[in-house]
Amino acid sequence: MPSLTQSGWEPALRNDSSGLVSAVVVSGGRFGDTRGVAATRTGVDNLEEIVSAISQDSNSATPDRDPHALYGGSQQRRINVTDLAKAKVSGEKWPMLTAYDAMTANLFDEVGIPVLLVGDSAAMVVHGHDSTLPISVDDLVSLTSAVVRGTKRAMVVADLPFGSYQESPAQALQSATRFMKEAGATAVKLEGGQRVAPQIRALVDAGIPVMAHIGLTPQSVNTLGGYRVQGRGEAGHDLIEDALAVAAAGAFAVVLEVVPAPLAERVSKEIHVPTIGIGAGTGTDAQVLVWQDLLGLTAGKPPKFVRPYANLRQIMGAAVAEWGADVASGAYPDLDHSYE
Repeated sequence: MPSLTQSGWEPALRNDSSGLVSAVVVSGGRFGDTRGVAATRTGVDNLEEIVSAISQDSNSATPDRDPHALYGGSQQRRINVTDLAKAKVSGEKWPMLTAYDAMTANLFDEVGIPVLLVGDSAAMVVHGHDSTLPISVDDLVSLTSAVVRGTKRAMVVADLPFGSYQESPAQALQSATRFMKEAGATAVKLEGGQRVAPQIRALVDAGIPVMAHIGLTPQSVNTLGGYRVQGRGEAGHDLIEDALAVAAAGAFAVVLEVVPAPLAERVSKEIHVPTIGIGAGTGTDAQVLVWQDLLGLTAGKPPKFVRPYANLRQIMGAAVAEWGADVASGAYPDLDHSYE
């Protein structure tokens, strides 16, 4: 799944009309939420105060969690497909985030995110392409390895990139095997409905857990005519058939991307495996976002379904600008940050 702020979703750069770098942090809500902390300035001399305030706010707002819960639990092992199936039965909702490096993955793992997706969105947010199509198996194997090394509890799901599984079940098995053996992934994800059911079945038969992905499938953006809502009108029947087909083929979960909320809720009730929504309303069993969109690092106006919970782009920009100015003026490094 791509970072959709880079994918034709009404790009509009955020500019501060005052010419100053604006740092805005929101804990648990939208920009401007009174629970958050905001500061607009040329430097970030009170950045530590902001981070501390966010931490205190987050801790005070977070209720005690069940140690066996999927999100935030304290299991000392990898989350697996059985855990997700149990959550479906119990009605427990859970979050999934993308991750592409060990340090970020470690942070998400410590917070308690149960599933991390090494998405082909790395083509855009890591490699700078304008779609997910150019990234290769070699690229994603390397990133997946880093995420696995940075985590202890999270299930790590690796995307099968464009051109690595569409040809045949045998090609899919060859690609998926690399992620399992070389990178240590827990599972793989592939896009498509009924047309990839044979690939899903072949992977599951070989012992490889598969997460399916239907609705808006970015690897097929050129045939879909752009990044558009899928499943409206008569197309809703086809999407339901796709969901039933991938579940019957053995997929342990299904991503529903950019589909009408009522349709996503219906699909979630009709199939026995967990559904993971992105732009699919609240009726799915889980939610996923590209982490750069969630935390406000991606430039441009986010799509409708993204609520940024921070503005890292402005925070990081302010911090780097202050450091650069201190270097230019000779204020950094000072005696406290030098060796005798």
